[in-house]
Amino acid sequence: MDRRYIRVAPASTLRRRLGLLALLAVAALWSLPSPAGARTSQDFARTLTSADRALFEEHLSAKATHDFKSDAYWRGVSDKKSLRRGKRNRGETVSAKDYVTTFPPKYDGPELPAALAKRWQAFQEQDDKKKDREPPKPKPGIAEFLEFAEAEYGFQPERIPEREFKLRYAREALRLGLTGDQVVRVYALETSGLGTADMISGIHPIKKTGTPISTAVGYAQLLVANTTDELVKHGPKFLARLQAMATDRNYDAARRRALAIKHDKLATMLKAARAIPHRWDQHVAFARTQRGMGIHAINLDGDIGPWLQVVKLHGLKEMADKAGMSNLTGAEIELMNLAGPGTALEMMRPAAKNAATTNFFERSAYFRNTIVRDKTSAELLVALDKRMDQNLVNSGAIEFAETFREAASQVGSRR
Repeated sequence: MDRRYIRVAPASTLRRRLGLLALLAVAALWSLPSPAGARTSQDFARTLTSADRALFEEHLSAKATHDFKSDAYWRGVSDKKSLRRGKRNRGETVSAKDYVTTFPPKYDGPELPAALAKRWQAFQEQDDKKKDREPPKPKPGIAEFLEFAEAEYGFQPERIPEREFKLRYAREALRLGLTGDQVVRVYALETSGLGTADMISGIHPIKKTGTPISTAVGYAQLLVANTTDELVKHGPKFLARLQAMATDRNYDAARRRALAIKHDKLATMLKAARAIPHRWDQHVAFARTQRGMGIHAINLDGDIGPWLQVVKLHGLKEMADKAGMSNLTGAEIELMNLAGPGTALEMMRPAAKNAATTNFFERSAYFRNTIVRDKTSAELLVALDKRMDQNLVNSGAIEFAETFREAASQVGSRR
């Protein structure tokens, strides 16, 4: 089709059409059939005085207009994403104009007066209570991971003092070429600079208050699916190291026996993890089972935990190196955790640095993660760095930095 002959409506016409669509949407709100027994906004409006009803209808109309604008914005984001995908498939260069640079529209319409808003909320909640809904199942925590590890594999992780865990973590990180600054900054953001080796997402590491909000555990906050994925990739190396340690005469007989048993338990876990296809969606599904959650307990083990969590970070570094982005900062590594490795590497490219973060996060994730809202890629990295700086002064981050210095001095003394 010859684009010269495509007619584009002027902006004023588009605005009029948008307003008309919004009015139609409000009309639809009043006329849509509802499930048997369910009450609608129209039912609520009938309970109001004429003055309150006018305010309520004005509010609904403004909300409908806002929703139309929002939907149009996110369709534009999706269109740009498809355009970039097509360009990459054709081997073409993606440029800055291939990204959305604006942010989602903000609601600027009238709000309901407090009393009326309270009545509307109570009306909706009362209707929700009438629906047969199963209460959400609580997320599993450390107790469940330990229970399933014992039940499924007869495994009990070897728990060691917190500082020793950090020291082993630091030694492993240095061995693989990660720096103390990179690791401690990631730790500072993921755990607020207070986290413990058994910290579970949603539980305060010091006060032990709260409830789990995900299965993320440890300094790098690995999910169950991360654990099984990394075990499949690196499990044979872990087994070889445990076997070597089990025959090392520098350890006493009891320690060597414990390491041999640990080797056998981990071998059983590796077999279970490898019994599923090595795809992320399969690991996510396996993570919902007792067998998957039982494997997650290896993060708590004084030998395996530091190895596992460090290789996850090292894998991000390797991906960046292959993409020509060496010497990542802590914030850049954390961005790979937050957005996903491939997406984060795209965000760090010059063409995307001034692009809105909506280009890289799903709609729900964008609004759920407060740190990504209303920022460009470059601004998000600045925000991550700022949050890290704030948390580096906390006790856990200070101790972690000390263990890196100690581990580095041990390496230097052996040379």
